Amino acid sequence: MADLLNTNPNDTYGDDAIVTLSPREHIRLRPGMYVGTVGDGSQPDEALYVLIKEVVDNSIDEFIMGAGKQIDITIADKVVTVRDYGRGIPLKSLSAAVGQMNTGGKYGSEAFKKTVGMNGVGVKAVNMLSSEFTARSVRDGEARTVTFSKGLEVSDKWESGVHEKNGTFISYRVDEEIFGQYAYNLEYVEQKIRNYSYLNLGLTLNFNGKSYVSKNGLLDLVNDNLTEEPLYPPIHLTGDDIEVVITHGTGYGESYDSFVNGQHTIHGGTHQVALRAAVAKTVKEFYHKDYDPSDIRTSIMAAISIKVSNPVFENQQKTKFGSREIEPGVSVNTFVGDFLAKHLDDYLHKHSETAQVLQKKIVENEKERKAISGIQKKARETAKKVSLNNKKLRDCKIHLTDRNDLAEQSMIFITEGNSASGSITKSRDVRTQAVFSLRGKPLNCYGLTKKVVYENEEFNLLQAALNIEEDMDNLRYNKVIIATDADVDGMHIRLLMMTFFLQFFPDVIRQGHLFVLQTPLFRVRNKKETHYCYSEDERLKAVSRCGANAEITRFKGLGEISPDEFKEFIGENMRLDKGRITKDDPIHDLLEFYMGKNTYERQGFIIDNLRIEEDIVEQDLKIS
Repeated sequence: MADLLNTNPNDTYGDDAIVTLSPREHIRLRPGMYVGTVGDGSQPDEALYVLIKEVVDNSIDEFIMGAGKQIDITIADKVVTVRDYGRGIPLKSLSAAVGQMNTGGKYGSEAFKKTVGMNGVGVKAVNMLSSEFTARSVRDGEARTVTFSKGLEVSDKWESGVHEKNGTFISYRVDEEIFGQYAYNLEYVEQKIRNYSYLNLGLTLNFNGKSYVSKNGLLDLVNDNLTEEPLYPPIHLTGDDIEVVITHGTGYGESYDSFVNGQHTIHGGTHQVALRAAVAKTVKEFYHKDYDPSDIRTSIMAAISIKVSNPVFENQQKTKFGSREIEPGVSVNTFVGDFLAKHLDDYLHKHSETAQVLQKKIVENEKERKAISGIQKKARETAKKVSLNNKKLRDCKIHLTDRNDLAEQSMIFITEGNSASGSITKSRDVRTQAVFSLRGKPLNCYGLTKKVVYENEEFNLLQAALNIEEDMDNLRYNKVIIATDADVDGMHIRLLMMTFFLQFFPDVIRQGHLFVLQTPLFRVRNKKETHYCYSEDERLKAVSRCGANAEITRFKGLGEISPDEFKEFIGENMRLDKGRITKDDPIHDLLEFYMGKNTYERQGFIIDNLRIEEDIVEQDLKIS
């Protein structure tokens, strides 16, 4: 009992155990509280990209306030630089503005309205998490440059008579003591810069020598992100402090991009909720039909951007908008609802062809929903009965929907058979890692309607485990990870599961929740060291390091990896490939070719591209 209560008499808990950290020490000790997950740069929502955003946000705020129409951004040799041509940070306050927590010009100041950075934290966090940090401000021929290392000031230089344009220059290199080995994925940075251009008409962003400018705002964003031909030309509506784009596709789910003061709120918030409700209400009133909101919104592709005074976000990363009011006395719901009630209604009256296409889509959605309502009810009852004893699901304790610090770490592994699930189950973290076991190869659902999700027991139970039947707001796990063997059968199961999500729940992919687990193909070891290799190249290098007496093990399946070893592969060093849908992906064509009924065409492709790999293990053993 004493062990359970952690009451070891040898432990000392006195006044000396109570520690007060400085803001700098706290940021460096708990960076996740300020900038999110500290990763290696492999995921777009990691801290590396949040830090870039925090610096650029300040430059964007200058543009919003009418100062500076150009921002230059570079990433070279792991050094990030941002130069704007705004007013420049006031020189006397420069050091405090970039180095002293809770210091800024946006606390109720008229100098900044409807901006993103409000808390006086962002750029300070960048400074304190960087081994090198430089801030330079130029104002009317005067300049000041301050440098820091890990948040501590190193130098301070003042200059007069400089012939530079006004503005602020920030340069930094993140601290490897905190970030370890990392690399910037420039595609992720480029997408963030594109978003900035969509939201700030008239602003030119130069990134590594390439310019990004938008002429049509959110309309450009939606058109650039379309993965299929829309049913009708996107509806583009603009007003004071609000911009909305709406269209429909042919698939399932709902796709939204939402922004507040230029900040991409990837997890939505009150403005996105208001948009969903307002679209349904306005469309029902336009047609004078009591359509079900889900029939109106199924396959919608939309974007919304609003400007708010003193916005409130639910975290420092500003990924979810929390304000209920646009301004004192005006709710977000009312503001968005009134705007669409007028402008969307006017648009549909003026564009009868679009109105006809939209109504036809709504009626089709309604017919399909009613067609499956009978089996849907039965499937729900079945799922409810097994939810307490779902043998396919070994659940974890903490979920994405919980108010818990570990909620973002929640994940579910979709495994291939009992053998693989057994290894993962024994080595997983029961707090945050769940396991769903497939009985073999799931049904190829390409070309089928959502009816199959309810008719197929396995799909129905998976849908229930994820809790995504109604919408994505209740998704129980932050990461949905397909974990299969790295052989032909495993690859086939990956394709079948990817088809399932692309066909019926594309929002799981669009919102960045779907991953594929990488597992080692080989273990190479001698008496002194062990290497796990994920590719043929890694194997050859490991054999070269371990010498001629190296022991080489080929893992044919996940079930062959011991639970003790598996801990490493699903822990901090877990390797994941993220599922993504981009405008360049011909989703329909790819699914039709690989998963459709074009047997002879696909057979010919396989024969033409067949490769035979020789087993060269014996040659490897000769390497010294």
